[in-house]
Amino acid sequence: MKAVGYFKSLPVSDAEALVDVSAEAPAPTGRDLRVSVRAVSVNPVDTKVRMRAAPKPGEPAKILGYDAAGVVDAVGPDVSLFKPGDEVFYAGSIARSGTNAEFHLVDERIVGKKPRSLSFAQAAALPLTSITAWEILFDRLAVTPGKAPDSRALLVIGGAGGVGSIMIQLARRLTALTVIATASRPETKAWCEKLGAHHVIDHSKPLAEQLKAIGHANVALVASLTGTDQHFPAMPALIAPQGQFALIDDPKALDVMPFKGKSISLHWESMFTRSVFGTPDMIAQHRLLNDVSAMIDEGIIITTMAKELSPINAANLREAHALIESGTSIGKVVLTGW
Repeated sequence: MKAVGYFKSLPVSDAEALVDVSAEAPAPTGRDLRVSVRAVSVNPVDTKVRMRAAPKPGEPAKILGYDAAGVVDAVGPDVSLFKPGDEVFYAGSIARSGTNAEFHLVDERIVGKKPRSLSFAQAAALPLTSITAWEILFDRLAVTPGKAPDSRALLVIGGAGGVGSIMIQLARRLTALTVIATASRPETKAWCEKLGAHHVIDHSKPLAEQLKAIGHANVALVASLTGTDQHFPAMPALIAPQGQFALIDDPKALDVMPFKGKSISLHWESMFTRSVFGTPDMIAQHRLLNDVSAMIDEGIIITTMAKELSPINAANLREAHALIESGTSIGKVVLTGW
């Protein structure tokens, strides 16, 4: 089968950073689905793994990729949720070979039914960011879905990125929170407003003054999706007493002692936790993705695909990785077709 992988951790500008390779199609066992991959999308985790996890000399190329949409081609003997021919979307596991291949194995418990109203490309933009945004909002920050009155505000730092683009929609459509997103360019501000943010402030400038100007000197909930190193020193003053701070990026260090006086809690989110550790609630991601699929088909939320490249090959994946690494991408970059 066709695939894209790498043998060395190299800058994306190097032609060998990602290369076209051939590999044997894997055979499903247990609760695995073998998916004929029709589209994939690229996330920051792809670029981070490329630079820090190279195969050893003599090993096969490492195949990246987590988000995928495709058609179930074969199933393992213990599969009960899907059958060959089903259209699916999912975010895979960081502990397994990736989706940048014509055929891919994935545990059915982290797979959802593809939204009927979307193309494979549009669907591939959604899984990883939807799971991450959902788990931050409803699992880590323990927000209760529903429109019961809620006077709290949610600050989404990095609102125009993949996770922020979904979180804005979930928070606006499924809760009564006031949604405050951050963006630093006219086009990213417009994107956040389109997705439903009540307010958009500029994360390239001090946040405190801007929050006071819109009547939210303190916020109860913060989702830090990018630039945590830069913004964390301001958080103890910005977060309300008994507030909550969640993050997904990789700050070098965090001094959380200033959180003590206000009893502020800190929450890490990694959407791979359930699949890597095989947690008892692993199937929650299957249900979550089915809920997202239904909301897409009902018009409650929209896909966040912003750029589509074709076909799925090394040259286009290098372009997608470069765009992610530039820090200027909006929404999701998707690749489709072989």
